[in-house]
Amino acid sequence: MVIRAYTGTVSGIGAMEVTVEVSITGGGLGLFLVGLPDNAVRESEQRIRSAFENSGYRMTARKCVVNLAPADLRKEGSGFDLPIAVAILAATNQIVAERLAEAWFIGELSLDGRVRGVRGVLPITAEAKARGFKRIYVPRENAMEAAVVDGIEVLAVESLAEVAASLNGEQEIFSVAHELESTISAEPYADDFADVKGQQHAKRALEIAAAGGHNVIMIGPPGSGKTMLARRMPTIMPPMTLEEALETTKIHSVAGKLGTTRGLMRQRPFRAPHHMASPMALIGGGNTPQPGEVSLAHNGVLFLDEMPEFGHSVLEVLRQPMEDKHITISRVRYSVDYPSNFTLVASMNPCPCGYYNHPDKECTCSPAAVRRYVGRISGPLMDRIDLHVEITPVSREELSSTEPAEASEVVRERVMRARERQAERFRGTGIYTNTMMSSAMLRQFCPLSESARRLLDGAMERLQLSARAYDRIIKVARTIADLEGAEDISPLHISEAITYRSLDRESWGR
Repeated sequence: MVIRAYTGTVSGIGAMEVTVEVSITGGGLGLFLVGLPDNAVRESEQRIRSAFENSGYRMTARKCVVNLAPADLRKEGSGFDLPIAVAILAATNQIVAERLAEAWFIGELSLDGRVRGVRGVLPITAEAKARGFKRIYVPRENAMEAAVVDGIEVLAVESLAEVAASLNGEQEIFSVAHELESTISAEPYADDFADVKGQQHAKRALEIAAAGGHNVIMIGPPGSGKTMLARRMPTIMPPMTLEEALETTKIHSVAGKLGTTRGLMRQRPFRAPHHMASPMALIGGGNTPQPGEVSLAHNGVLFLDEMPEFGHSVLEVLRQPMEDKHITISRVRYSVDYPSNFTLVASMNPCPCGYYNHPDKECTCSPAAVRRYVGRISGPLMDRIDLHVEITPVSREELSSTEPAEASEVVRERVMRARERQAERFRGTGIYTNTMMSSAMLRQFCPLSESARRLLDGAMERLQLSARAYDRIIKVARTIADLEGAEDISPLHISEAITYRSLDRESWGR
């Protein structure tokens, strides 16, 4: 007789059903695992044997074959311990087998029979619900993220004995309360724009970036406030929608970044990888597929501090996800897609010594050294950054001023109104920010007057801008118009957008 238990395995940020089939027959001794298990799954035999012994259950002395179906899908991770264990218990008549048909199981077993947390519980729970299962047994560590999914009972368990007692009807496990509300209320941020003295030009650029989803780079000497400004970028972005929150939480669940007390993510992610990060750390991958920093920053901010210090190959892998808003990782054994709709915020010194264009300190770098330093960021990558913002140090008068600066909440209100205009404009198109517009949509939604077009054409010729920069200037101008509530793009909007192309100027570094 074949006993079946059900579980799932992560695929990208989704999940696939896996059926655990157990057959106990004569003709040999031992536990045989088949169905493309990886090393972590193969090692489950020793964990299960020890968990049985320490929980008061017996392991069969006959030949036990465990098949993980579908057999052509590679099974990875330790989350198969619990479903394999309950299937063996049912096959040896130690629990009621009929109860396995309406539940999913996921969890790693420790040697004493406790159930440990695993990655990817949220997408697996969502897949169980989609397939019509009534309940899912999850580790208590993962209960909060599983409870995000409505329409399925989430039973948080601490031990194998607790699961077996529940399946035998000897112990009742109460389901975890559904954690998801109909609307998302953002958690308060510790940082605020009001903390930043001066830097009105940079604040204006970040407001435009937040309103239109534009990428931005800040160029300025050390201590001018670039990092301080970047860390406050999420505080002026609109609160996440339900769809954004669920998708972001799934990514962090797959990566094992949620922790034990966190359910639905309510703050936009802010990721700041070190400049020694590898290309794989940035885009994801590995023997066991993992999302990288570009995906962990999905619906939030990816901050690259001192961007020229990152390796050339690391920066170049950003080009495709910045353009397509998703990343495809292809290896010999797998191909997975991860979303990567992030806002890039980068910072850099203007030169190796850091004091080029400084109002008080003298730069010791030659013009060639300045150009080489800025040239570490390739032209195609710089083209994809909409806003280039020059930052100068804050004066002593501004630092000592007691006049309150504008708070993030006030800026966020303007950003949200601009986003609402964009949502109305792009209704039914599948996009929701100006930066996502295609060239065809630019012609439809961003017509230019003759005076605005002449101004832009003159800047193109003078600054020798690329066709991509031409489109991005129009997108930025459209966002500036949205912030003002204007229907049409005026020459003033185009003029302001052109001022944010500092690094395109031939005179930089001369």
